[in-house]
Amino acid sequence: MNSFSLWKLFTTDVVTAIASIVLVVFSVMSWAIIVEKIRLFRAAKRTNLSGKPEEVIKPYDKNLWFLSMVAYVSPFIGLFGTVWGVMDSFASIGANQSVSIGVIAPGLAVALGTTALGLIAAIPAAIAHQIFTKRADDLYEKLGGK
Repeated sequence: MNSFSLWKLFTTDVVTAIASIVLVVFSVMSWAIIVEKIRLFRAAKRTNLSGKPEEVIKPYDKNLWFLSMVAYVSPFIGLFGTVWGVMDSFASIGANQSVSIGVIAPGLAVALGTTALGLIAAIPAAIAHQIFTKRADDLYEKLGGK
C-alpha cells in the first residue's frame, strides 16, 4: 500500500528537491523580513523620527528588494517544477505504455506541489512588498522628502 508523504513529494529527484529547497528558503527569509518590517513600522509610530529623510528611511527600505525578487521569481521556479513533473509523467507513460492514474499521478503530484510552493513563497512576498513600499513612501513624505 502506498502512502502519501510530503517529504517524498518534494524530494522525488534532485531537480525537484533543489527547487523545493530554494522556494522554502525564499519563503522563510521573506517571512523573517515581513516580521522585522512589522516590528520596525510599529516602533516608528511610537517614536518621533527626525533627521535627513534619506537617512531615516534606509532601515524601512532595507530588504524590500528581496521581497520583490521573491514575488517575481518564485512563480517561475514553481512553474519549472510543474514542467519537470509533467515531463516525468509523460516519461512514465512512455516507459509503462500505459495511461493509468498510477502511472501519471506521481509526476502530476510533484508538478502541483512545486507550483503550490512557488505561490506560497510569492504571494506573501508580493503583498508585503507593496504594503511596506507604500508605508516607506508615506514615511518619507511625512519626513519632508520630495
